[in-house]
Amino acid sequence: MDTQQRLFPIGRQDFAEIRTAGNFLYVDKTEYVYRMTHSGAKFIFLSRPRRFGKSLLVSTLHSYFEGRRELFQGLALEALEKDWTVHPVLHFDMSIAKHTDKEQLELMLDDQLSGYERIYGLKSEKDKGPNLRLKRLIETACTQTGQKVVVLIDEYDAPLLDVVHEDTTLPVLRNVMRNFYSPLKACDPYLRFVFMTGITKFSQLSIFSELNNLENISMLEQYAAVCGITEEEILTQMSPDLDILAGRLGLSREDTFARLKAKYDGYHFTWPSPDIYNPFSLIRAFANAKLDSYWFGSGTPTYLIEMIRKFRMTPIQLGETCKAGKDEFDTPTERLSSIIPLLYQSGYYTIKKGIPAIESYTLGIPNQEVRIGLFRSLIPYYVTPDTISASSTLITMAECLLEDDMDGALKAMQTFLGTVPYTDNTDYEGHWQQVLYIIFSLLGYFADVEVHTPKGRVDMVMRTASKLYLVELKLDAGAEAAMRQIDLKQYPERFALCGLPVVKVAIDFDRETHNISGWKISS
Repeated sequence: MDTQQRLFPIGRQDFAEIRTAGNFLYVDKTEYVYRMTHSGAKFIFLSRPRRFGKSLLVSTLHSYFEGRRELFQGLALEALEKDWTVHPVLHFDMSIAKHTDKEQLELMLDDQLSGYERIYGLKSEKDKGPNLRLKRLIETACTQTGQKVVVLIDEYDAPLLDVVHEDTTLPVLRNVMRNFYSPLKACDPYLRFVFMTGITKFSQLSIFSELNNLENISMLEQYAAVCGITEEEILTQMSPDLDILAGRLGLSREDTFARLKAKYDGYHFTWPSPDIYNPFSLIRAFANAKLDSYWFGSGTPTYLIEMIRKFRMTPIQLGETCKAGKDEFDTPTERLSSIIPLLYQSGYYTIKKGIPAIESYTLGIPNQEVRIGLFRSLIPYYVTPDTISASSTLITMAECLLEDDMDGALKAMQTFLGTVPYTDNTDYEGHWQQVLYIIFSLLGYFADVEVHTPKGRVDMVMRTASKLYLVELKLDAGAEAAMRQIDLKQYPERFALCGLPVVKVAIDFDRETHNISGWKISS
């Protein structure tokens, strides 16, 4: 296939446009559309991370309920659907109400309601409020067309996410949204289907106070791959594109696939589940022939960093896996007792494995892109706000470690730390352990802390392609003392069978200078 034959829908979330504007890639998800709309459930909610294909799915539903059969030619739904009944569709996009206050949110709702009121010849009675206007719209659309109405609400929680950590603004905006959604259950006789997407899960009590029949399909196995791109879809529907990408990268098909998998794979929204890739990053990697951090680079939500700080989650805790029951990580946002549910719902954690029989799951960071991006966003809080200098130092350290030059890497780090302004809470050993963990993680190396051995615990183990480094840290005790501890407790013996040469690294930090005071390295 010629490289110009296939176009990638970058920034395009309109199903009709993708299907008509050119030879765009469309990974066929229409079987899920049929499954949802013929499941017996009338009110459905789906939670997925940002930029994971939710808006495209909503747009696909919109085209389907408008009866636009020609758009589905050659897709799974064409063979499944026999009737193609045309329904009136009310499609509300809440993503345009991000970073807003109560007045702006109400103006956004007014604008979207007014557009549909004009279509159905209704006067905009703004004094009646958005809830009564929505109720009147649904009833009028059903009466005029003779068909039940479809309501699609994309990113229902967008107005709330940026204030989820605020105790005053959140309730105000939440009440506006609750008021808007309130007539949906009362309009049941006029409705054919209601579909809502979002990132987080606000409780039905606070947002959908009347929708006690809302079906949450987010963790149902039959919808595991409704958003995102599976490994099978890459190897079948995107197989020619994979060959082209391999050629552009100068790699074999197998090596290209392995790099894509490490960078963008790893998502599971239930267990068992197929391997799911981040679609936003994957499509851009194919289009640009470059495996970059596209999803994380598109914006780290401020609310996430604020909540990580609020719950005092350390970088080391963030990088580890954790076990949790379903109710512990799929809990409503306003009842959070830890950061884990928000990390999961936002896509920074995913299910790594599970035991469905007891609803027990292991959660962790899904892939390289998220791991590196997440730790990079923590640099201003744990190291320095000067991210340019930090990036320069990381590059130098990476170059040194590629040559197995740990001495050069530590010199670069010492020089860098000498330029970092003093901050509080650095005069304990654990802080420096966190700093090293962030740096080694950003360099793309496996790092683990407090690794048990028969005679103690190693502060940090870091593995490169050619060496295994055992790192012991001290504060105002001298590098010699750290090295004696490594030798005394015979840490290297624990790793004798790892298959890599073991290097002992003893580092001492100085409480007064807030820097490395010395180090010793021994093979």
